[in-house]
Amino acid sequence: MNALRTTAAARPRVVVLYGGQSSEHAVSCVTAAGVLEAFDTSRYEVIEVGITTEGQWTRPAIDPRTHSFASGKAPGVTPTGHSIQLIPARNGTPDGKAHLVEIGTNGAATELGPVDVILPLLHGPFGEDGTIQGLLELARVPYVGAGVLASAVGMDKHFMKLAFESAGLHVGPWVTVTRREWTTDPQEALNRAQSLRLPVFVKPARAGSSVGITRVDEWSQLDEAISTAQRHDPKVIIEQGIDGREIECGVLDTTDGSPAQASLLGEIVVDHQVEPTAFYDYTAKYSSDATTGLHCPADLPEAVSEDIRRQAVLAFEAVGSEGLSRVDFFYTTGGEIIINEINTMPGFTPISMFPQVWKATGLSFQELINQLIELALARPVGLR
Repeated sequence: MNALRTTAAARPRVVVLYGGQSSEHAVSCVTAAGVLEAFDTSRYEVIEVGITTEGQWTRPAIDPRTHSFASGKAPGVTPTGHSIQLIPARNGTPDGKAHLVEIGTNGAATELGPVDVILPLLHGPFGEDGTIQGLLELARVPYVGAGVLASAVGMDKHFMKLAFESAGLHVGPWVTVTRREWTTDPQEALNRAQSLRLPVFVKPARAGSSVGITRVDEWSQLDEAISTAQRHDPKVIIEQGIDGREIECGVLDTTDGSPAQASLLGEIVVDHQVEPTAFYDYTAKYSSDATTGLHCPADLPEAVSEDIRRQAVLAFEAVGSEGLSRVDFFYTTGGEIIINEINTMPGFTPISMFPQVWKATGLSFQELINQLIELALARPVGLR
């Protein structure tokens, strides 16, 4: 295979990294399809690299732009006989940049050229949780999105909530159950959980896209719900249900040191007439015929909207995020604003909230991608 060559020296070379080893592998593939379709190729040279569920880095055997959920079959990165390696940037080399190398089945290496920035469109553990960010820091290559610590805190709902509380944000009641607690004294863990008010939502502590979440309306369902969550993560979060509107806000970093920017607000609207116990689960997020809808801008009093946007930026700062995040809130009938979570690499599928709220704010999908890449290129690698 011939090496990739830069056709326009002025164009930064952007590696779009997708797939990964988490239960959100398919979501990452669909995210990549949306981003690649909107990429400004006159401005950037794009190199696609997929990560299989087994962890192989490879040039895609299937055009990632074709990935979708439309067929009913989850898309994925296909293993190949050629693996990609990321060679760290080194002082004294002609360009001082990280490089990609492809290793064939016979062990022969093909130089694929330098890397200016990596866009890691990875969701869930082993991609969004600080692991890939640590690898990219060691390789001294700029990348889009939050750094190691912010990614790890943003992925772990327990520590995320602690960071929010420390920043003075209002967090709903919750209980954490670790593998050790569940193994040594499951009854005590169940008793702690039952201090909450039904319904409760049982979630993997370090997963996203609503994977492994169960709504529990009777305590007899709790044991099975914990087992379901533990199939994705041995650490489990049990959250008290909140009767309120689900409001989401996009946050974008700036290059001049000024505070991050908050988008207009979006609202998740669940059709409880169709399904009384429905919530914004995996199907709702990625199915066009789900019982939920996304409304943007959300119909809220101006003062409430401004307060939620302010709190979204505060949450972004509380975990030390960079680049982008989506921050989710509940707005109760009593007028309370309760923060739910932060997502440091939100989905970019065609029906995802993050690009929709920025479109409503005045930033097109392509402009949004351009801004994220420019933020990454302007950010130094290493400690900052």
